[in-house]
Amino acid sequence: MGIYKDLERKRVVITGGADGIGFATAQRFIDEGSHVVIFDLDKEKSKTLAAKLPGLKGTVIVDVSDPVQVPAAFRKVDELIGGIDILISNAGISIRKNFPEIEYEQWAKVLRVNLDGMFLCAKEAVTRMKRQQSGVVLFTGSTNGVEGHPYYADYNSSKAGVIMLAKTLALECAPWMRANAICPGYVATPMQKAEYTPEMLKKVNEGIPMKRHAEPREIAALFAFLASAEASYITGDAIAIDGGETAGLYTAVGND
Repeated sequence: MGIYKDLERKRVVITGGADGIGFATAQRFIDEGSHVVIFDLDKEKSKTLAAKLPGLKGTVIVDVSDPVQVPAAFRKVDELIGGIDILISNAGISIRKNFPEIEYEQWAKVLRVNLDGMFLCAKEAVTRMKRQQSGVVLFTGSTNGVEGHPYYADYNSSKAGVIMLAKTLALECAPWMRANAICPGYVATPMQKAEYTPEMLKKVNEGIPMKRHAEPREIAALFAFLASAEASYITGDAIAIDGGETAGLYTAVGND
């Protein structure tokens, strides 16, 4: 039984939905009674989604950075669920590397997936939402888009762009569509665990006031709220969900 009744039967597309935040978000919207289609590039993981997510309406294998594949993927969405009410544009990649070591090919790849992909998917979604004069677009941004983080020049830049894209869409498409960027801090996802050793993860947790990474389901809960009518006056914002990471300097001195 879902919490937000207005999400029942809403047509939802979630990019990068095969694991991590995207998978948890797909599960949450299915639980809310939404009609969910997942976009993902990983064919092997996508094969198991129907079994893992009973109620999923479909999976489309697509490279969100490809300007030919994305329109075709949305035409498939039209066939599967008859259109779109909510876009969760979540697909992204991250490569940890010191700035002087970043080759242009890496820079371009990260920007293509993390920013071009958001643009391409939003363009298809907004075109459809404009015709029906309703819709919600939610982007996965990052706290990396609002403050600098070493070793992620390309990722940081892409997420700052995502935030500005959300704000611009919110201005251009009001009042019939809302757009926001959710900005997670550290989240316990496969991508995060692939880049950080257990020792690195422990050190990160020591610097977070909540003393832990977020769970993907916690990010999914924020997506569900922002997509619902409960958030009907929230648009054009970049909303951090980071356990207090960006609240200020954390010195671990305070109330126990």
